[in-house]
Amino acid sequence: MTDHLPDSLSRRDLLARSAFGALPLLGLPTAHGEAQPPRTARPPRTRDYVVEAAAALVYRNGAPQVIENASVRVRDNEIVEIREGRIAGTVARINATGQLLLPGLISGHTHAASGSPTRGLIEGGRSYQRPIELLEALPDDLLDDITAYNVAELLRSGCTTHVEMSLSLKQAQSYVRVARRWHVRGFPGGMVPGTARLFPIWRRTNDSALAASVPDTMAEIEANRVFAMAVNGAEDGLIRPMMTPHATDTHTPDTMRAVIAAARTLGNGIHTHLAQGAGEARVTQRLYQLAPAQWLESLGAFDGPFFGAHMTGATAADWDVMKRHGGVYAHCPSGGGAGNSSGSQPYPEALAAGVRTNVGIDTHSNDYIENLKLAVICGRARARLLNGATGSTLPLPSVQQAVYGATHVAADGLRRPDLGRIAVGAKADLCTIDVSGLLVGSGAVGPEPLNNLLYASGLAVRHVITQGYVQLFDGQLVVDNEARIAARGADAVRQIWAQLTSEGWFKG
Repeated sequence: MTDHLPDSLSRRDLLARSAFGALPLLGLPTAHGEAQPPRTARPPRTRDYVVEAAAALVYRNGAPQVIENASVRVRDNEIVEIREGRIAGTVARINATGQLLLPGLISGHTHAASGSPTRGLIEGGRSYQRPIELLEALPDDLLDDITAYNVAELLRSGCTTHVEMSLSLKQAQSYVRVARRWHVRGFPGGMVPGTARLFPIWRRTNDSALAASVPDTMAEIEANRVFAMAVNGAEDGLIRPMMTPHATDTHTPDTMRAVIAAARTLGNGIHTHLAQGAGEARVTQRLYQLAPAQWLESLGAFDGPFFGAHMTGATAADWDVMKRHGGVYAHCPSGGGAGNSSGSQPYPEALAAGVRTNVGIDTHSNDYIENLKLAVICGRARARLLNGATGSTLPLPSVQQAVYGATHVAADGLRRPDLGRIAVGAKADLCTIDVSGLLVGSGAVGPEPLNNLLYASGLAVRHVITQGYVQLFDGQLVVDNEARIAARGADAVRQIWAQLTSEGWFKG
């Protein structure tokens, strides 16, 4: 692009082109002749700036609403001003012309390190077990390279907050190392039992394996508690570890009570797979004569924030417990890999039950915008099929419900009213998404821009901000070198693939 524009190019032309992001608005006069300060062509140097967007989902009078021509002032950690129209002054500006400004998106269920090592390998029906066992065996530096690749993808798609169930304490430590470097907001925990011990307990043929696992599980719980206490509140409160038991069918009353006690000490709640299949529900009913959520309730697991993922085997009793305690159901539409069965998780049933419902990543796909779309599309298909087959009246999920679940609904489940909202006094967690350009929009921002998210993907995300720190600017990761992250992630994951090849895994 040249520095000089043809004389015939009018201000209207400039404005039209800027909707596509082709030309930045630099010092153009307003309709009243007042010159605007230039919008920064690079991330602001301090956490004191204004984000100017074509539209924004703001939180007013206890509810979200879309406003046009939005300006949001960020100072340090917080949002300090919101206005329809321009905020006066010479403060730096982030140009989000043609973009929708949303609160930073919250995934209620991630396994951050496991996405790239399994993606493209499991879609044909192979188990993810062996790849993640090999992931666990990597030295810390290579594990960090894979974790960084996957966390970068989460940020790239607008996901600023991760309720993170790392698949072991080792992976939780890796996640925290990466998150602290990049100002990521994380609620991490190491899954117990972790990857190295999980499968013989989970896929046992009799309960003697569960009974025998108790001493080692107790040791894992304590090790996770000690680590969590050491980093709780780190990075100005961005790191808030939760306790993350694998599921009800891999714990005994004694081990689950130990998890709950540790969670109370930390104060950040519990995150688990809940009724994730009919098998878990059957085992829990057989062992404890209660549905999974009922059993956890009887032990006191719902005293603090509670996130339960998948819930494919949930009964009315499970939904009732979740609703009464304000637990969050994390629906993971791509959890089993692209096109696999996880898309049939009970998203419309959760909405019908009045349960706080979030969209989670799980693993394999880290594109949060894509998962919002899948939640709505698969959820509507599921509701129509069930309504036709059973005569029920399940609601058809909407993109508005998915976005609310990804923002203030999840924040309320975390008991964090300062998150998930564009409101004065809330933390400055924000993302902008191009809803006007090719393949997503119509050349301009439409009257209902949330609907354009159904045509978007993570590649349409242009800016990402957590607690005032700019992490993605104009579509480019700025907290680290994106090419180096990709190269190191590739080198590490190739070692897993090479081992799988040597074992004949791809021939199975």
